[in-house]
Amino acid sequence: MQQAEIGVFGGSGFYSLLENVREVKVDTPYGAPSDSVFLATVAGRKVAFLPRHGRHHTLPPHMVNYRANVWAMRSLGCQAIISPCAAGSLQKHVEPGSFVVCDQFVDRTSGRKDTFYDGPIVTHVSPADMYSPVLRELAIATIKDHGIPVHATGTVVVIQGPRFSTKAESKWFHDQGWEVINMTQYPEAYLCHELGMGVVNISLITDYDSGVHAGAEAVTAHDVLAVFASNSEKIKKVVLDLISRIPADLSTVSSVGGLEFTRGDGHAATPEDIRLFKLLS
Repeated sequence: MQQAEIGVFGGSGFYSLLENVREVKVDTPYGAPSDSVFLATVAGRKVAFLPRHGRHHTLPPHMVNYRANVWAMRSLGCQAIISPCAAGSLQKHVEPGSFVVCDQFVDRTSGRKDTFYDGPIVTHVSPADMYSPVLRELAIATIKDHGIPVHATGTVVVIQGPRFSTKAESKWFHDQGWEVINMTQYPEAYLCHELGMGVVNISLITDYDSGVHAGAEAVTAHDVLAVFASNSEKIKKVVLDLISRIPADLSTVSSVGGLEFTRGDGHAATPEDIRLFKLLS
C-alpha cells in the first residue's frame, strides 16, 4: 500500500506543527536511514519527511546513509522529492538570505556510496539534466510568491565535509563561476534520479564561503546556524506551499523515462528485464 507520494528531506521543523503525523521505521537493503520517516497529509497529499542528519542533527554530511534514505522514500511510494538545504554562496550577487533553485551540480566528494547499480548488471544513469524542470519552475514561483529573493538557476558544488573550504578552494570554485556550495546534494539528489523520482533542490544561502569575497569573514558553523535559524520559517512555508502545487499526475515530474536505456546491454529489453524502480513501484 502506498504510504506517500511526495518526500521531503529536512528537519523536524517541516512536520512538527502538522496534525496526525505518523512515525514509521523503514528497513532497507542498505542499512538504516538517518531516522524514522514521518508521514503526514499536506494539502491533501501524502507526504514523507525524513531528517537527513537525524532528528537531533547527529549525523555529519559524510556519515549520512544516502542510499538508505533514498530507498526508504521510494519504498514508501514517493515519486517526487523536495531537497532543501543550507548552503554557502560563491558569488557576490548570491546574497545570504536568498534562495537558489539549482539546476546543475559538481561532485567534489570522495568515498561516498553513490549508486544503487553495483552490478552484476552494468547500468549508466545520466545526470546531465537531473533536476526536474517542472518541480524547479513550481519552486521558483512559490519562492517568489513568498517574497523571498530567488535565483532561478545555479550550480552547486558539493564538498565532502565536515570541514569547510580553504580560501584557495573557495576561490577556485568561485573562479569556475559556480554559485552554491553544500555538503549533501551529492549523492542524495542523484540517487533519487537513479530510482526514477523527480527531484528539486532549494538552497538556502547562509553565508559567503570562506570569506572569498572582499569584506566577508570566513564562515563558521555558528554563522551558518544563525542565518538558517532566522530563515527556517521561510523555507518551511515555501516547502509546504510547494507540496500543494505539485501536479496530481506525478508522471509529469518523474525521471523514470530517462532510465529506459541505461543498461550495459544497450537497447535490448524484454518483459523479464526487471528494474529497481519497478520493484519499488
